Amino acid sequence: MMRGMASAKRGSGRRRAAARKSSTVRSKKLKKKKLPAPPAKRRPLVEPVDPRIQQQLKQYEEAVRHFHQQKFHRAQQAFEKVLHGPSKELADRAQMHLRVCIQRITRPPSAAPRSAEDHYHQGVAMMNLGLWDEAREHLEKARKLAPKADYVFYALAALDCLTGEAEAALDKLKTAIELRPENRYHARNDDDFAFLQEDPRFTELLYPEREGYSA
Repeated sequence: MMRGMASAKRGSGRRRAAARKSSTVRSKKLKKKKLPAPPAKRRPLVEPVDPRIQQQLKQYEEAVRHFHQQKFHRAQQAFEKVLHGPSKELADRAQMHLRVCIQRITRPPSAAPRSAEDHYHQGVAMMNLGLWDEAREHLEKARKLAPKADYVFYALAALDCLTGEAEAALDKLKTAIELRPENRYHARNDDDFAFLQEDPRFTELLYPEREGYSA
């Protein structure tokens, strides 16, 4: 009986010693394992802006503001400052605006239109720029000054067509043809009357010989 108890004690002691040895080995392995190095600091995605470029940009924005206000002398001075900044892109933009400023400053002021011809030419110029209201204002003044001018009625007809007023366009074109029959042939090849191409009244007006119509 005593031998059995002694044998059991020796077996229990060997198991505790083996457990302590295994724990010591695991501890040493953990100590030898190196921790990962901290990640390297990344460079910022946005580089700091050069304060000289910021100043140049402010000068450019100020110059553009004067330009849109048609203060061309002030705009010219401001754009000239932009030319000396470090940004080539801003300098190139300033150079383009600067040319326009010089052209506007050196160009003599145009006289206010007075005659029917003056208002007619001004109205056509406004039409080419797509400024319908300004164009109509000048052409109506031209019509009052020259109520028998076929070219004024023709231009007003084209303007009405461009603004989608078919009835008014046909009426004015008819008057222009009555005053000068050659306007019929001009209208046939005029893109300004494309809006009326599918209207049978337009065809009747321009091609009276087809259906026996007369102007």
